[in-house]
Amino acid sequence: MQTTFVQLMLDHAAKRPQAAALREKEYGIWQTTTWSELAQEVRAMACGLAAAGLQRGDHMVVVGDNRPRLSAAMLAAQALGAVPVPLYQDAPAGDYVFPITNAEVRFAVVEDQEQVDKMLEVREQVPALARIWFDDDRGLRKYQEAGLEAVDALLEAGRAFDQAHPGFYEAEVAKGQASDVAAMFFTSGTTGNPKGVVHTHSSLLDRASAGKNFDKLTEQEEVLAYLPPAWIGQNIFSYGQWLACGYIVNCPESAATVNIDLKEIGPTYYFAPPRIFEGMLTTVMIRMEDASPIKRKLFHHFMAVAKRVGPALMDGKPVGLMDKLNYALGNFFIYGPLRNTLGMSRVRVAYTAGEAIGPDLFTFYRSIGINLKQLYGSTETAVFVCLQPDHEARADTVGVPCDGVEIKLSESGEVLVKSPGLLKEYYKNPAATAEVLTADGWYHTSDAGFIDAEGHLKIIDRVKDVGRLAGGANDGAMFAPKYVENKLKFFPHIKEAVAFGDKREKVCAFINIDFEAAGNWAERRNLPYAGYTDLAAKPEVLSLIKDCVEQVNADLARDELLAGTQIHRFLVLHKELDADDGEMTRTRKVKRGFINDKYQVLVDAMYSGKSEQFIETAVKFEDGRSGSVSATLKIMDAKTFPAQTKKVA
Repeated sequence: MQTTFVQLMLDHAAKRPQAAALREKEYGIWQTTTWSELAQEVRAMACGLAAAGLQRGDHMVVVGDNRPRLSAAMLAAQALGAVPVPLYQDAPAGDYVFPITNAEVRFAVVEDQEQVDKMLEVREQVPALARIWFDDDRGLRKYQEAGLEAVDALLEAGRAFDQAHPGFYEAEVAKGQASDVAAMFFTSGTTGNPKGVVHTHSSLLDRASAGKNFDKLTEQEEVLAYLPPAWIGQNIFSYGQWLACGYIVNCPESAATVNIDLKEIGPTYYFAPPRIFEGMLTTVMIRMEDASPIKRKLFHHFMAVAKRVGPALMDGKPVGLMDKLNYALGNFFIYGPLRNTLGMSRVRVAYTAGEAIGPDLFTFYRSIGINLKQLYGSTETAVFVCLQPDHEARADTVGVPCDGVEIKLSESGEVLVKSPGLLKEYYKNPAATAEVLTADGWYHTSDAGFIDAEGHLKIIDRVKDVGRLAGGANDGAMFAPKYVENKLKFFPHIKEAVAFGDKREKVCAFINIDFEAAGNWAERRNLPYAGYTDLAAKPEVLSLIKDCVEQVNADLARDELLAGTQIHRFLVLHKELDADDGEMTRTRKVKRGFINDKYQVLVDAMYSGKSEQFIETAVKFEDGRSGSVSATLKIMDAKTFPAQTKKVA
């Protein structure tokens, strides 16, 4: 594809100047930016950045929630041949030091006071960060820091520069080539420093277009952009495909209003990691438990119909007349209102990615008429490697290779990918680049998987995490921790899990309860608690989690390959795993090695047969303060089940 993001934006502005490009909710009212208005703002911002000294090949940091002006800032940088670098808005200031230093960043465009404060803190360690522009001026009017200005001032300077240098902007845009670097995304850094993943206009737009063609996306789609723009998943859906398709991207007012905004917009194209879908379902189940007996009975009756009939209808398979009538009644009384409550009445295509989704969770959404599918990809592949066709969506696969993608498996079972969407390189890290990119263009995903008989890819776990049990009755059995963890996380009362077992006789696990769901459960039983640590230690809660663990064990027993990885012992952690404490990435992936080292005393206690263990842990609070939380944790034994061997016909 011989074009750039800016050229696409200008093309939309020329063909559909008054069509909506972006919407932002402000003070409860949706404000629309047309393609023409966007083009004018990008022009002024690009000229302002040029006047400030941003040059072709420079890096510019962009930090904040999804905001029209931050999208315009990325386009403005690209118009000059500079490279926008989105960073996670919820990261502490210390996490910005390496990316800003590594990319030699001099300029930053940020959302609000919170991000300004972090940038000013970073500047003490990275004095080269000379200019900072902010979009929202609330709380910033009395700031007198050198190089700090509002985006409004940048736009004003840009208009003056544009008048003084006619033709400058057009000439800069014309220099842009599809092979130019378009953006850099820093990986979450599960081990060591994050790596800057360098992508060109060609690699990002090729994959955006592949997704567009696969699902027949048009400019009529509506998207809600509520996940971090620094995550390539959100970036490809609300930036890459936005410009490839020309559809409307809607920016919520705040994280607190996302559910309300979702209902108001009614997106047609939706993307979220499994944890978002888990959270939605948990909220639904909590509300149903509080409903009247008649409503609960009606809900469970029609959900049983949906589970039996819904997936078949979604897959275009034949269904009996009575089942169709029952489903139609369920749609009127339950499924339709439920889709509306979830904000998914108009969803035509919904995707989930980032982690495996529980089969029951996946089936739930498809059974009520939501076309939820899975995709497979990563930052390095510009997301789109595999996609599920509409009538071939299954919980245990991630789809078929999409247009332009080749897949093969190494001798160790690692998935290798060749695609037009592959990264150009890791920035300033040729050794890491050489580790993942072969001389003939194959990318090492580090995921273990296989292709099934229907041509769908199945992912088991990360290659480095797949291990073997050692000793005991299950000596040599394959251990895929993520597979076990995902089964635990399906339960609404379990938010996170970390499984251990490699080179050990049996599997043990840490569990985080879902504070909202478990708290609601406790309140309905008049069980008082003083906070997360107190609730997590309640005998009643431990018994509840034990039931969940044993249900997982019963399910694992049905799989000959994984029956040996049933959970023998577990404990409920006294604190939630948190990215600010280094235990998770910003995309909420557990750092298993870090957790193993940090909580070694708990791991040892589980495997040594102890019934309890004292632990004191340092924590960081949201306001930046440090503290500690301590508790004596009960270690529970779980019932395991004999492996169920398949009968030979």
